[in-house]
Amino acid sequence: MGRSARAKPRRLGAKLKAIRLKRLGFSQTEMWKALKLKVNYSAISQYERGKREPDVLVLLKYAKLAGVTIDDLVDDKINLPKWKG
Repeated sequence: MGRSARAKPRRLGAKLKAIRLKRLGFSQTEMWKALKLKVNYSAISQYERGKREPDVLVLLKYAKLAGVTIDDLVDDKINLPKWKG
């Protein structure tokens, strides 16, 4: 018996990219350093392109850096605040 695919937020990657660029103005390497990730810095690109999903603790770090909640990140019905950039 196969397992059905787990539901994933469709807008998560775009939201993570918006946080990095519009809210923080960071490069991917700067974001990786700010998040203090134990994985390769290329993970940031993979998160933003939807090729890989960050774990919940990484999402919490993103949310804290941006001043939003995890709900704001994972709920496709919620838009992030408007930031300049």
